[in-house]
Amino acid sequence: MAGPYNLPLFERPKSPLAEMLTELAAERIYLGASSWKYEGWLGQIYSPERYFVRGKFSQRKFEQECLAEYAETFPIVCGDFSFYQFPTAEYWHKLFAGTPRELLFALKAPEMVTVRTWPSHDRYGDKAGLDNESFLDAELFRSSFLQLLEPYRERVAVLIFEFGAFHRKQFGSVDEFVRALSKFLDALPAGYRYAVEIRNREFFDTPYFECLKQRNVAHVFSSWTRMPPLDEQMANSEAYTADFFVARALLRPGRSYEEAVAKFQPYAHIQEEYPEAREALRALIQRAKRERKIAYIFANNRLEGNAPGTLQSVAAE
Repeated sequence: MAGPYNLPLFERPKSPLAEMLTELAAERIYLGASSWKYEGWLGQIYSPERYFVRGKFSQRKFEQECLAEYAETFPIVCGDFSFYQFPTAEYWHKLFAGTPRELLFALKAPEMVTVRTWPSHDRYGDKAGLDNESFLDAELFRSSFLQLLEPYRERVAVLIFEFGAFHRKQFGSVDEFVRALSKFLDALPAGYRYAVEIRNREFFDTPYFECLKQRNVAHVFSSWTRMPPLDEQMANSEAYTADFFVARALLRPGRSYEEAVAKFQPYAHIQEEYPEAREALRALIQRAKRERKIAYIFANNRLEGNAPGTLQSVAAE
């Protein structure tokens, strides 16, 4: 990724989507995508010729530099990449130096602190199926993640702790989960906005909400396979646990991640509209406007097939 960030030699007119998102951002309502390296967006968000090398499209150049062009349309991006690693100081420097100062980031905390038992998947090698000794290790998160991120704090909109679905042997009740989560949240340093995303439907209950509300931590309104639909979550007044909102429209409930990938790749256009999710996101925007609260709203390609199209529909209304 090239850096430091430089303005293009000439300014292109803003697209209608960029204009809408800029207006919303002025009201502290930020809409963006989950990740950004999608060749299916070429011709929509990205200009193919910008990534030509010796007359041919370069995938390497695209992946290294497309985030800067992403920022010409979107005011914020959700960084899923940090879920799989503790990024190095060099990585953070390249990421932030290669993009304009105005681009904000929502970052997922590394799975090293949110996974209780490592999945039985080839990616995890010898530790697959074993307990994670670093689960909810606040000191590890502070020293290996936040400390390196500190120089860029002003560009970090929110940090998201995504918890996969827990088996009953791991947490037998929402109260057990809340006790562990409370201790972890209390050990985190101040100065960042924190949000929690759960994937256990049975945890969507008062003890969980009270835990977050007492600490001004946001519940992430997440559209996911086994979670209640967005409109159902947003209808629960207890779910508004912080002075800011976070929503991630990821999957249609009932559909697995693998099914969505197979159905929607390469994510070049909307393939299946999900009106209920769009309407729920619009309602959250209106609530944020009424209550004058910050909102961070993200769409994933695997919701309808094309995240920019989803966000354009939401913003247009």
